Amino acid sequence: MSREFPIGLTPPDWLVRNLRSQQAPVNWAAAARAAVSLSLPLAIGFATGYPAYGALASMGALSGVIGDTADAYRMRILNIAVPQLFGAVGVALGSLVFGQGWYAVAAVTGVALVSGMISTIGAVASVSGLLLLLNCVVGAGLPLPRPWWLAPVLMTGGGLLVLLLALLAWPLRSGVPERSAVAAAYRTVAALLAASGTDRTEEYDEARRAVTQSLNQSYDLILARRARHHGRSPELTRLLAQLNAIIPVVEAAPAAHQAGRPLPAQIPEAVHHLAQAVETGYTGPIALSLPLPTTETARAVDHALRHTAGVVSAPDVDPRGIDDRLGRPAALGIRTARAARNVILSANSWRYGLRLAVCIGIAQTLVSLLPVPRSYWVALTITFVLKPDFGSVFSRALLRALGTVAGLGIAAVVLTEVPLGPWDVLVMFLLAPLIPALTPRGYGYQTMAITPVILLLSHILNHQGTALLLPRLADSLLGCAIALIAGYLLWPESWRTRVGDRLADAVSDTARYVETAFGTTGDADPAARARMRRRLYRDLSVIRTEFQRALTEPPPTGRRAAAWWPLVVAVERIVDATTAARVRVRHGAAPPSPAEITQITLQLRELSEGVRNAETLTPVRTDLTGPSGSVLESLRQEVAAARSIASPH
Repeated sequence: MSREFPIGLTPPDWLVRNLRSQQAPVNWAAAARAAVSLSLPLAIGFATGYPAYGALASMGALSGVIGDTADAYRMRILNIAVPQLFGAVGVALGSLVFGQGWYAVAAVTGVALVSGMISTIGAVASVSGLLLLLNCVVGAGLPLPRPWWLAPVLMTGGGLLVLLLALLAWPLRSGVPERSAVAAAYRTVAALLAASGTDRTEEYDEARRAVTQSLNQSYDLILARRARHHGRSPELTRLLAQLNAIIPVVEAAPAAHQAGRPLPAQIPEAVHHLAQAVETGYTGPIALSLPLPTTETARAVDHALRHTAGVVSAPDVDPRGIDDRLGRPAALGIRTARAARNVILSANSWRYGLRLAVCIGIAQTLVSLLPVPRSYWVALTITFVLKPDFGSVFSRALLRALGTVAGLGIAAVVLTEVPLGPWDVLVMFLLAPLIPALTPRGYGYQTMAITPVILLLSHILNHQGTALLLPRLADSLLGCAIALIAGYLLWPESWRTRVGDRLADAVSDTARYVETAFGTTGDADPAARARMRRRLYRDLSVIRTEFQRALTEPPPTGRRAAAWWPLVVAVERIVDATTAARVRVRHGAAPPSPAEITQITLQLRELSEGVRNAETLTPVRTDLTGPSGSVLESLRQEVAAARSIASPH
């Protein structure tokens, strides 16, 4: 039943969006790994008489559990092992400046700058920077066992235990996650084809977004592995060929949808059949029961499906014939040098690093001047809240505070009822699985799960019991306040929506895509055209993510972002219409005239400039003319609709 709120008490939309739980299945394997990896070191520590050593190893395992998010085994090595190395460096640096007063403040602030800067490289670098700073803060604020190298070894060992447990099934399931990802992409395409040509526009749009997301994930996974193999892995080459083969089917879907007639059920069923072959690794003849095509659109779908079936059934693929739709990945050394250069020269990198360093510096200065019992908790809170690539700072501060309060309730029961000793192992065994189980539901849920685990480990290290609760709450709230004031309100770009600028870039890129699809170079490089289309949809997916982030911000940011939403949808439909027209031309429709192409691209560039230069767009012309029955008629209508949305009159 829907809950009715009295007039005046209805919560604002941005608050509802922040508190809404995201639906996600429980990863039971990850939950089991968390239970074992966090409780086993404690059990060994109590059994040997060194519970503090076990608690430190469990802290390292906790960071490994948080980073254990990849499906592919080689990606797990990067996601867990690389951050553990940075974490070891961080705790060693922190230990060296423990109790050194202002030297510790300067050291931790400097590490925060580096952490924020390297976070802009990518996902693995972001987690590595996070762990570098977190462990440095712990080392600088907590008396750790001596000699100095013991704590890094114990914490790294705990993290590597998570990695070991994650890799146990590798010999039996090698390549399965990659095949599953490609098969999942095929199934999203089947759903897209099932919705094509129907009047279920919202279902079609949602299916198209699911295809984009699934293809992005699959390409990222396959290309990341293939870059390290330099094209020598036949399995990865075959999977990449299968991903490339489904692209013509994706391109044919907009044309089928614009035709206004639902596709026969045999077509999405055929894609499901191909997905099963991909997932099982089947090679051999694949019989497709497809209807006889009678129109140019039907011929496009039929041709694309038969080509896909041929690639899926082929036992061998020539790696020299593979053209990566997102471009060939550079060698590891080249990418590393490029990333390092970008970090050093990028203004965004320095800005993010400075934001984090300023907040950490303020926190370290305050706890040096004020009597704060567990001072490192303030900096830990800031580190989690202010990570620049983890979403809205405002949203994370709010959810951090709420999640901490809920987690403290659980911790209060544990610390009150469970005596210090071996019983803590059983409690940890029960609490640890909540972390991977609740993390996909949202940051507040993750905080609620992590808080009692952290407090239990702190209790084992310093035996303070329930005396930890109120200081933890006060320090977390202080950290959230510093992050909101010094890391959010004082940096306008953090609370101003970036949807408009990114959308303007996407519209400009769409104009170039139209020129490439129908201009003089339209047939020169089909692979380049496909890469351009894929990048466009990927950019629009990023804009959607930014839009969703902005909606969790309080007014006026959320309201400004909401104003862009109809135009985001309109640009997606322009790209669809361009692709559909190109497919129709390739399968028999008359090509458009150069004058018609020039008119459309000019209108798109005017729209791009209007979006970029004004919060409220000036009126724009929406009269797009062209020959009746032209292959670009639908595209003209979509461009006119977008310009009407952008115009306030």
